[in-house]
Amino acid sequence: MNLISQLLPPSNVIINLDVASKKRVFEQVGLLFENTSQIARSQVFDSLFAREKLGSTGLGQGVAIPHGRIKGLRDAVAALVTMKEPIPFDAPDGQPVNIACILLVPEKANDKHLQILSELAQMFSDKQFRENILRSKDAADIHKLIAEWEPNVTN
Repeated sequence: MNLISQLLPPSNVIINLDVASKKRVFEQVGLLFENTSQIARSQVFDSLFAREKLGSTGLGQGVAIPHGRIKGLRDAVAALVTMKEPIPFDAPDGQPVNIACILLVPEKANDKHLQILSELAQMFSDKQFRENILRSKDAADIHKLIAEWEPNVTN
């Protein structure tokens, strides 16, 4: 089992979100986390927006991994959003984003936070995986794809 599937319940998967900007994505996931994890939407939005001001969390190839630290959060939590239409995200390759995996971590979560981000980067560097996510029209299917994904572990 990978780290991501433990942090991402099927209820935190949004398919074909109809938004035009990353700000709107942050607002929508703020509502989602407020409803599923009892984290104030304003706290989610502010944390994600503050991190984005430091530099884009767009990875490239249509993927972004917005992330933020939340004071008082006990365990990391994630959401995955596919966009109805790709949105600008200031990614290094200049491509708009159609998949965003949003990660919220406790204020002091350093090693675990980096492990999760590393696994997400590895997961979304797989072109076939990204295409399968975009083809899925069901949150349970997307959750299954993520749960079945195996990280490359080198010893």
